[in-house]
Amino acid sequence: MEHQDKEQQHQVEWRRDKLQELCSKGYVQREISQILQVGLATVNRDVSYLRNEAKSNIKKYIDERLPEEYEKCLVGLNAITKEAWNTAQNTEDKREKIQALSLSKECYSMKLDLLTNATVVDDAIRFVSQKSKDKANIKSAVEDDKEVPCRCIQHRFLALNIS
Repeated sequence: MEHQDKEQQHQVEWRRDKLQELCSKGYVQREISQILQVGLATVNRDVSYLRNEAKSNIKKYIDERLPEEYEKCLVGLNAITKEAWNTAQNTEDKREKIQALSLSKECYSMKLDLLTNATVVDDAIRFVSQKSKDKANIKSAVEDDKEVPCRCIQHRFLALNIS
């Protein structure tokens, strides 16, 4: 029985992978249904599943990985800038000095881009957090059979679709 479940799960994963591949090549759901020889309802369910999985992955990436990667970039740029300045100060070769200063200038520019885009990162993290809170408020209000706050009603559709 367990072997059948694993085999069935493997088939579902294969079908979803194939569906994603076909979608990326521009096939519509009806064509995919014919190619994979499954019902249109199955394709619709798989598309819905894949969309929800993608939303979850994006939320997880924004919430967990993006701040870490952002920090690594800043630390790396600082280290490169320091090394470039040390090289520029410790060389007599004019070409090497100009290249080191150019690298330093490029690092400053990249760092400025990262720092000015920090608001974008903060906004993305805040957006994901707020949507999670809104969703929790809606679920709690519905479960408790309470009136849903107006703020949540405005975002109800979006919050439910992000989950």
